[in-house]
Amino acid sequence: MPTFEHAVAKIAYHGQGAGPPVLFIQGVGVPGGGWGPQLEGLADRFHCVAFDHRGLGGSSPVEGRLHLADLVGDTLALMDELGWDDAHLVGHSMGGVIAHQLALDARSRVRSLSLLCTFARGKDAARLSPWIAWVGLRTRVGSRAMRRRAFLEMILPAAVRRGANLEALATHYGTFFGRDLAEQPPVVMKQLQALAAHDQRARLPELGGLPTLVVSGAEDRLALPAYGWALAGAIRGARYYQFADAAHGLPLAQPEQVNTLLAEHLAAAEAGRS
Repeated sequence: MPTFEHAVAKIAYHGQGAGPPVLFIQGVGVPGGGWGPQLEGLADRFHCVAFDHRGLGGSSPVEGRLHLADLVGDTLALMDELGWDDAHLVGHSMGGVIAHQLALDARSRVRSLSLLCTFARGKDAARLSPWIAWVGLRTRVGSRAMRRRAFLEMILPAAVRRGANLEALATHYGTFFGRDLAEQPPVVMKQLQALAAHDQRARLPELGGLPTLVVSGAEDRLALPAYGWALAGAIRGARYYQFADAAHGLPLAQPEQVNTLLAEHLAAAEAGRS
């Protein structure tokens, strides 16, 4: 996996395919490998690149406090490294926040936005509802099998988990997360703190007219569908789509359906440029 260095960070990335440039931005605690099904499914039409945030995978550790501006800066620096003047941005969860902030900072470098299972206000990601507190605690205490099951509860809807071999599911999804799901990377808390300080809702109307797709899962209890609906409503012309029987792990759990939706959006955005 290639790497490059800028400022105080080393960033690892990987890509495949040819065509219009698409940069995939992951969420809290997830390396770029979490976009594997999207890169595999879209590389026949697009040049797809994903990367590891600081503190994850092949990228450098995080020293001191982390700010959302650092993550936006890493994303822009990667585009520079790739020689991309602009690109389509696809962000999941925290990655969606990074994507819309980058568009606010440097709109000319963004061809389109695809914002999946995300929110307009970072604080919503760091909230502690009773359910989040309970399931989050269970991902950190108990046996390894218990912690894996709790993590699956956070990312998969009940219908998928019911009657399934949960250990096999945990092993399968662990390949995309790059770790045993019983373990949580230390950088997670720093990422959540960075998100909690972010609120650009007042500026979101500035993105009006930028081709934007907002996607939610009906059973997502981390990025509630109401958050996705509000995000889409703040950006003039944004399209909102909600998947039934889907939770926070939507891009991994329903990759073919997500890839079809993304391909349609990216192609339409490209057509609008000509």
